[in-house]
Amino acid sequence: MTSRIVLLHATPVAMQPIHSAFAEVWPEAQTINLLDDGLTIDRARENELSESLIERFVRFGRYGYDMGADAILITCSAFGPAIDRLAAELPVPVLKPNEAMFQAAVSYGLRIGMLATFGPAVVTMTEEFDDYVAQIGSKAELKTVLVDEAIDELRRGNVERHNTLVAARAPELADCDVVMLAHFSTSRAAAQVREKISVPVLTAPHAAVMRMRELVRNSAASQRS
Repeated sequence: MTSRIVLLHATPVAMQPIHSAFAEVWPEAQTINLLDDGLTIDRARENELSESLIERFVRFGRYGYDMGADAILITCSAFGPAIDRLAAELPVPVLKPNEAMFQAAVSYGLRIGMLATFGPAVVTMTEEFDDYVAQIGSKAELKTVLVDEAIDELRRGNVERHNTLVAARAPELADCDVVMLAHFSTSRAAAQVREKISVPVLTAPHAAVMRMRELVRNSAASQRS
């Protein structure tokens, strides 16, 4: 039976990278796209994620579940507390966009670098990272470089300019054990970033799809037992 994975998008620039990752890693999955790009616009206006925006995001996720989702994958990294609430309410796996990438990153060492392009996501991602390393008893630390002009170029369709801007800042993280590209949209710059630094460079989409496939299979197995 084909698994139905509902993808919750808060920006259209995250869509192509996750589609490519599913095609390469888990092509037999059925992916359904839900987009509310107003979420990103309104999130950018808030220093901290408001209760009203959390509730709005949770309603968005419930709609995805009502479509018959076997699992839900969120592709925007700026809604951590809302994703936690959604996951607590639904009986299917709900995966944060960077959860799997964080797990992979700490296996490389204690100095973790991150290239980000959307400022409001950095706060929630840093909190998620700190919570994760505390949970596993790691002393890993996160160093973030924000390339906030790059995402505007991407929204205008200037992919190469976006990639160039992100890669230009990569040497600032050359002393790290590994570098993460913070958002699904940022993964487009992976090749250029790898040309600038010699340390491993991780992207979120492929890690998320592999983790989602594992979660769905484990969920199906537990239901059969």
